[in-house]
Amino acid sequence: MMNIQPEFETTGLFEARYVAFLETIAHLRPRLHRYCARITGSILDGEDVMQEALFEAYRKLETYDDSRPLGPWLFGIAHNRCIDFLRKRGVRDQAEAAAVEPDWASPVEPVGRALDRAVERLVVNLPPKERACVLLKDVFDYSLDEIADLVGSTVGGVKAALNRGRSKLAALGDQARTEPVVNPELSALFHVYVERFNRRDWDGLRELISADAQLRVANHFAGRMADAPYLGEYERAKVPWRMAVGRVDGEPVIIMLTEAEGSWTPTSFVRLDAVDGRITQIRDYLQCPWILRSAAAVEIEGRA
Repeated sequence: MMNIQPEFETTGLFEARYVAFLETIAHLRPRLHRYCARITGSILDGEDVMQEALFEAYRKLETYDDSRPLGPWLFGIAHNRCIDFLRKRGVRDQAEAAAVEPDWASPVEPVGRALDRAVERLVVNLPPKERACVLLKDVFDYSLDEIADLVGSTVGGVKAALNRGRSKLAALGDQARTEPVVNPELSALFHVYVERFNRRDWDGLRELISADAQLRVANHFAGRMADAPYLGEYERAKVPWRMAVGRVDGEPVIIMLTEAEGSWTPTSFVRLDAVDGRITQIRDYLQCPWILRSAAAVEIEGRA
């Protein structure tokens, strides 16, 4: 699980110009998330990486050539962030090994733009370069020249990576996903957190949170929890809500449900990190509806 980048960590409440920037690219964010999620292998980590990429793009706006399409420029920044994420997670050796493979392979028919979502999730089994090339070509329909520019390769290198990746995908078939190991202490903390949240026991919640805990609320805030009006926003919410312990694609999370016409529906979720029984980081994805829509499985504890 990747930590928040230092420049993002100390931002605090997002300035109006950055919020406006996020609004102008709102139509691109589901596609960017889909790409980051497939490269990182997690729809949750993919969102974190995408948010960091957008913050970087905002800081580099003066370098953007507005005569060119915005999408490929953002994809390029997101791609580099994804590769950094993989390297930090320990995939560097795999990436370097893939780089020395020969730049030729027998042609393989493209998987096609209508790449099945179940097959699409298997790209995580490919080395990073092949993973990126297959996604950019067969899912997002970029040209070979555009892909070469995005991944820092040649057209010949992209063709070879595509052929290798497509061949491996064709041979993979269905593969079982390894479920993450659940930490019993963290699971117990999740249940206490949910119970106090649902009782609106704000003082009790603060007892669970470390004094220097970090908070990220997508589109709004990144910084110290102590500096944010976070719990007050939930207390003032006009839409009926409650929290539940659950999983998104196998990862334990806190799921937020909202009520409409007597039915409770998952609408967003929260990730928690903890050390020695105290919460050290909270990431709230209330403003990111595309994440749950792209999940293979959303499970709520206690529901059949």
